[in-house]
Amino acid sequence: MGGIAWRTLRNVDQDRFGEGRIQAYFAAQWLARVARAYLQALAGDAHTNLGWDNALGGLTTHALPDGKRLGLRIADLTLLLPHTASGDVSSAFPLNGQNDADARAWLGEKMSAIGLESSALDASPPYEMPAHAIARGAAYAAGELNEFLGELSTWYSNANAVLGVIRQQIAAQNLNAPPVRCWPHHFDLDTLVAIETGHTMGIGVSPGDEYYEEPYFYVSMYPHPDLMTLP
Repeated sequence: MGGIAWRTLRNVDQDRFGEGRIQAYFAAQWLARVARAYLQALAGDAHTNLGWDNALGGLTTHALPDGKRLGLRIADLTLLLPHTASGDVSSAFPLNGQNDADARAWLGEKMSAIGLESSALDASPPYEMPAHAIARGAAYAAGELNEFLGELSTWYSNANAVLGVIRQQIAAQNLNAPPVRCWPHHFDLDTLVAIETGHTMGIGVSPGDEYYEEPYFYVSMYPHPDLMTLP
């Protein structure tokens, strides 16, 4: 694709890909929890949205009070603080074989070390998570899902590149197109374009959801137009 470093996608078992996606979705909630606990709240929960870092191959928070960012490397579901691709053992927490209680303990120590109250991590998210064994205390199984998590990482990399170009083209039309971010509620990457007051257009990529199991690009208008009034 012209001007875009598109990475080749492969055909993979969609059921296994879906399991990898859901486990990555749960893992990313730790980034959202940290942001919700320690960053100044912004309208629309924007303080919890995440950036894609190609060097890391994963998602990162906005800067925390000490200037560092918490990252999640998608291919092996590893939390990193700071978010360096080659983090040492003290800064990395592989989720494989660990559960959310283990992740909470590790992050609690990291937050306490920089003078933050670790109990702030325990607040429940303002949205419902899907029913899954991880929510009931099961361990992450990144080791069994490497192939599918790697494919998910490729999807995010491609999506970030494509949407970045689209955003630049829209901004050139003097429309407000904010940076491409991942929203932990839906786990999608998008830019939300302001068309006019009260009217927006979301342009993004979902890795799959309750509507479609496979990743898909989308354009969504808000408010939704009345189909009967369209030409």
